[in-house]
Amino acid sequence: MANLIIGQPLGKPLLDLTLATTRGDAQLKDFLGHGLVIYFYPKDDTPGCTVEGKDFSARHQDFLAADTQVIGVSRDSLASHQKFIAKHGLTITLVSDADESICKAFGVIKEKNMYGKKVMGIERSTFLIDAQGVLKQSWRGVKVPGHVDEVLAAAEH
Repeated sequence: MANLIIGQPLGKPLLDLTLATTRGDAQLKDFLGHGLVIYFYPKDDTPGCTVEGKDFSARHQDFLAADTQVIGVSRDSLASHQKFIAKHGLTITLVSDADESICKAFGVIKEKNMYGKKVMGIERSTFLIDAQGVLKQSWRGVKVPGHVDEVLAAAEH
């Protein structure tokens, strides 16, 4: 696969990255042959991130019926992810990106304003990748309500 360039146009193949997941190590190429949703979220067990994780989990079977896997990515540790999954009954796979390599490849690290202080953090973003590993659609600056249904509709087409 070719390298992912930040801001890459739709229809280009993605960089193959190593993923530390709650189900073991994986490569993006492991998902070839199926659609893939990669959603980036700021932090485990925070209000918006919990709703988003629960929403993706609630529709997980619908994504699988559309031959699409779902993974969530944040900078939290795998231990934090496991607690988050257990506490909220999440069914999706979560990826730990402690070194921000995946976040940087997708260009989701942005300057944010937290309580009047400028910090670098993850911009809530979602990417839909087709079975050939090509970026099909992206959503940036995501608002959680209704987002999962919109992503599912795109995965089904």
